[in-house]
Amino acid sequence: MACFGSGEMYLEKLILNPKHIEFQILADKAGNVIQLGDRDCSIQRRNQKMLEEAPSKALTPELREKMGAAAVAAAKAAHYENAGTIEFVLDQEGNFYFIEMNTRIQVEHPVTEFVTGLDLVREQIRIAAGLPLSHTQEDIVLRGHAIECRINAEDPARNFQPCPGKINFLHLPGGCGVRVDTGLYTGCTLPPYYDSLMAKLIVWAPTRLEAIRRMRRVLEEMIIDGPANNADLLHQILYHPEFVRGTFTTAFLDENMDTLLKWSQTGDEEGKA
Repeated sequence: MACFGSGEMYLEKLILNPKHIEFQILADKAGNVIQLGDRDCSIQRRNQKMLEEAPSKALTPELREKMGAAAVAAAKAAHYENAGTIEFVLDQEGNFYFIEMNTRIQVEHPVTEFVTGLDLVREQIRIAAGLPLSHTQEDIVLRGHAIECRINAEDPARNFQPCPGKINFLHLPGGCGVRVDTGLYTGCTLPPYYDSLMAKLIVWAPTRLEAIRRMRRVLEEMIIDGPANNADLLHQILYHPEFVRGTFTTAFLDENMDTLLKWSQTGDEEGKA
């Protein structure tokens, strides 16, 4: 009453340990809206995404179609124009609930580009120029599996303390099905004033297991001599049985951080998948 002059309260349904699933959409000025499949963004720390993959292992074809239709309907109801993302939480019974819409290109958009073959930034420019979408919903076919790891300048062993500083030496991974988005170079300095994101590592492979193996290799190949970062933690996550099975939720890091840090510090392979 003191703050708002009203005693009314807004209640939200509590969803314990959900999956965080989002759908990429494109909408043009003519009212055409399509969805480009889903991304599983459930590996998070402090509600910030660390690892994303497409498509989600948790969705059946029927549930994927239902959630995609809901995403398109939401964009149409808002008369939306642009690239955008409709985000949901998915409970353990297969019920999904709207969280928010991000009205922009997101950090994790490369995994969708890998599995659809579309250039989302190009499509966004076409929409801004008033051109119609270059694809219909029937054209969109998801092929293979993609994973993205966000390399952040933060120290997992110190409660993800930010770690700006100079990059003394940098070696970036490469090879078939590998993409690296970064502005880093040897000798550059990461300032403390901006986001801690250092680089995005994205891989594609015909199957999810092959994509996991490829990302493990990519993380092993990358060398960043300088600020502490979360690359080793991400490497441990990719070996965790819960991640390999695809049964992880947004509570994954909270529940497994001690084990992951132990693996990282001791090199203990016991229990890894």
